[in-house]
Amino acid sequence: MSTTTNVSAGRGLEDVVASPSSICFIDGNKGILAYRGYDIHDLAERSTFEETAYLLWFGRLPTAAELQSLRQDLRQASSAPASALELLARFHAASPEALPMDTLRSVVSALGVQDPDARDMSREANVRKSVRLLAQTATLVAALDRIRKGKTPVAPATDLSLAGNFLYMLNGTRPSATAERAFDIALILHADHEFNASTFAARVIAATLSDIHSAVTGAIGALKGPLHGGANEAVINLLLKVGDNDPIVYIKDLIAKKVKIPGFGHRVYHTEDPRATHLRQMSRELCQAAGMNKLYEHSSQIEAYIKSEKKLNPNVDFYSASAYYAMGISPDLYTPIFAVSRMSGWTAHVLEQYADNRLIRPRADYIGPQVPQKYVAVDQR
Repeated sequence: MSTTTNVSAGRGLEDVVASPSSICFIDGNKGILAYRGYDIHDLAERSTFEETAYLLWFGRLPTAAELQSLRQDLRQASSAPASALELLARFHAASPEALPMDTLRSVVSALGVQDPDARDMSREANVRKSVRLLAQTATLVAALDRIRKGKTPVAPATDLSLAGNFLYMLNGTRPSATAERAFDIALILHADHEFNASTFAARVIAATLSDIHSAVTGAIGALKGPLHGGANEAVINLLLKVGDNDPIVYIKDLIAKKVKIPGFGHRVYHTEDPRATHLRQMSRELCQAAGMNKLYEHSSQIEAYIKSEKKLNPNVDFYSASAYYAMGISPDLYTPIFAVSRMSGWTAHVLEQYADNRLIRPRADYIGPQVPQKYVAVDQR
């Protein structure tokens, strides 16, 4: 009995090219990340998240009029359906300890049932769905955090960016310009990352010609995993356990116990993750503004030690953890926030998959019994 394939892929499909795409480029050896040809450093320094979302969806940067139109569409779409907010409250009442990602996954799926374009699979309708998904996911994440804390959800403002609106709906107060811009940059940095686990999951679902809500619901399920979107929560938990202790002594003890240090190394990057470059600076500025200098200092010391001893660089999760914490965001909300940003990338990939679709159906490298097995009746086994 022979194997079912002529070419065996590595475990986890490592380095396997699954499909052409014009959305995201990564050079792991040079530390390059680009969206539609635009370097992530250029976008983080000069762009806005709304511009970046437009770029991902339409393949080019918007004109001033197009950007204004998108901002208006996002604001109009940001009011989540009352039934979705009721569902958040019902989930919390039924299971107060439910993980935010579990709740988000279910409520985003429910949005698809009542979307006005639910049965329309045209490019135009799916773009409208993408706008609604991005805007409403931000609203839902902020609302679910307030509901579980016994607070009333805050209605979105009509004059704030998506980043500013999220912080406003989360905290109930208008954010500072520094916090709004920092969060805007964080959304840009997390918007897309080629065929990562959640994006690939979305494309596999879209390739069956299932609807866009189903595709992004599957992506949320993949992002929930600690090997994907949950790493920055693990980072902040580690930093909080260090507390006032010597971080190097603590890290040495973990390494001696064979415990993996979260926030370091990457499947693709063999040099510094370019997103970490901006998040390091963001962490330093936000921690200083919040009076949490020690949190940043410990992060910096841990980075230096891991680079020296393990030759590993920090990834996107390491400094985003302390940056979000300095903004007063609950650690278990980090992964849902990741989903808010990545919704722009997920939907862009679903749109691309629909545009030139072929069912994604890989083969397995069979390693089971090579000799045909004969069935034995159950009473004779």
